[in-house]
Order: sequence, then structure tokens, then C-alpha cells
Amino acid sequence: MQEYSDEELLANFKQTGKAEYFQQLYERYIPLIYGLCLKYLQQPEGSQDAVIDIYENLSTRIAGYEIKIFKNWLYSVVTNHCFHILRENKKEIIVNFDSQLMESDDTLDLFSEDIDNDKETALNQCLEKLPEPQRISVSKFFYEDKSYVDIVDETGFNLKSVKSYIQNGKRNLKICIEKNLKV
Repeated sequence: MQEYSDEELLANFKQTGKAEYFQQLYERYIPLIYGLCLKYLQQPEGSQDAVIDIYENLSTRIAGYEIKIFKNWLYSVVTNHCFHILRENKKEIIVNFDSQLMESDDTLDLFSEDIDNDKETALNQCLEKLPEPQRISVSKFFYEDKSYVDIVDETGFNLKSVKSYIQNGKRNLKICIEKNLKV
């Protein structure tokens, strides 16, 4: 499914109703979604919850939208979702465009094939320190290329928990690895 374009995945999802198509499409943009949420909400946990909430909302309603360019449409949806959360909490909207806040590159690089030995050692040590559900979910997602649905099927965890375990596991790994490499 990775060879499909955004438009093909969306069309297949609308035609068949199979969640795998939308899940594949959404997963492509999780780093962007998380980064936007973090930029507006300025809370890692709240941003992770927003990523999950947006997925759940869209997965049941997206078939009713006419979307020309998915990425642009998704950007608007995420921004509106964040503004809605901020309005509900009556918080002032302060936008920090610091690229360091954007999640993805550093964390995802840790799971790439070409990391140095120190990082790999730190990653393995930190992976062992994760709580079991996070360790299992992160390992299956990054090392075994399992989808959220596959992890749910194999572990019995619910979908929302798997998403949370992966997000929190990545954050905990990043913190742990940074501590280990500074020593």
C-alpha cells in the first residue's frame, strides 16, 4: 500500500470502506500532525491525544468530504482542531515556529538502519527500560513494520492504547537516549 498515492488511498478507502487504506494515509502524516498540534497546544501529551482524536474523528467522517489535495486539507483540519481545543480551554494562542518542536526526524532517525553504535546501544538499553506495553508496541511498529491494527490483533491492546503506547514510547526513548548520550 505504500506505493499508492494519497489520492489512491483515499479513493480506495471511500470505495471499499477498509480502514487499512485510511490508516496508511494517516500514518504518512503523523509527524506533520503531531508537529502542528505541538506548535499550537504546546503540550506533548495533549498533542499526542489530539493526533489520536483527529484520527478517530476523520476515520468515521472522511468519506463525506470532497478532498482535492489531502495534505493541504489535513493541515486545515488539524489547525482547526487545535484552535477548537484552545477555545474550549480558553487559552491564548501563541505560536512558536521553532523547528526543534517538530516531532519526527530525530525520533524516527533512531530506528533507521544507519545509526552509529553509541546510538544503537543507547536505543537498545532504553527500549528495555520502557514499560512492557510501550516496548511491545514500539518494537512491532518500527522493527516489524506492523500497523496499528496488526498490533491490536497480535497483542489484544485496544487501538487508542496502541497509538498512545507508540507515541509515549517514542518520547520516552528520545529522552532516555539523550540522557545516555550526554553521559
